[in-house]
Amino acid sequence: MSFDEQKIREMVRHVLLRTLGLEKSLPTPASAATRTRRPLITERDVEATAEGGELRYPAGALITPLAREVALRRRVTLVPEPSSTVPGPSPTPSAAGKKVVAIGADHGGFAMKEMLKGYLQKEGYAVLDCGTTSPDSVDYPDYAYAVARLVSEGKAWRGIVVDGAGIGSCMAANKVPGVRAAMCYDLSTAVNSREHNDANVLTLGGRLIGDNLAQAIVKTWLETPFGGGRHQRRVDKIMEIEKRFLKK
Repeated sequence: MSFDEQKIREMVRHVLLRTLGLEKSLPTPASAATRTRRPLITERDVEATAEGGELRYPAGALITPLAREVALRRRVTLVPEPSSTVPGPSPTPSAAGKKVVAIGADHGGFAMKEMLKGYLQKEGYAVLDCGTTSPDSVDYPDYAYAVARLVSEGKAWRGIVVDGAGIGSCMAANKVPGVRAAMCYDLSTAVNSREHNDANVLTLGGRLIGDNLAQAIVKTWLETPFGGGRHQRRVDKIMEIEKRFLKK
């Protein structure tokens, strides 16, 4: 028994748009090929991209949940093409062709930092370890600042800070100009902080989550692209607040 593949794809698209509340934008069957309002990125598009590569898609395109799942599995970075209102990405700090991730922790996050450092290196990132170097008691603001400063100065692509709860380091890192730190405790907050807020520093609670979840959060956070569009306008407003106080 053969199936009409095009019909199946149209059915999937119909269900997806209805779920997203965009059913009104669906074209009539007779004009589906010529009146599609928004491009659709599927798992096939991701599978056609080299593993570990980048898939650039038009701003505003719809990405199916399965496409995102395949992208995470194949380490494909989904990158929206800049529109007239979204500035292009800044150069990515790299070391020998690898993206640079700065990482730091206090005594409460030391063990997790050491675990994540090895994990990041295995995943192909260049790691800048800002300390601490032992489980002896230290002050978390020092390490949050060290990581955030590297990101702010463009010496690191992203930053990760681990302390006992992740809250204090987030507060400290956000005092550094240009930094948008987010404390994440599950995959949903990791995706949201990147897609909606373009977070460039991640903070974790080493005493609140386990190693497996921490790895999953880090992987998701590093591989989730910024959504741009309406989110860019809101991120710009966040940074404008910072500029008001820097002028004083």
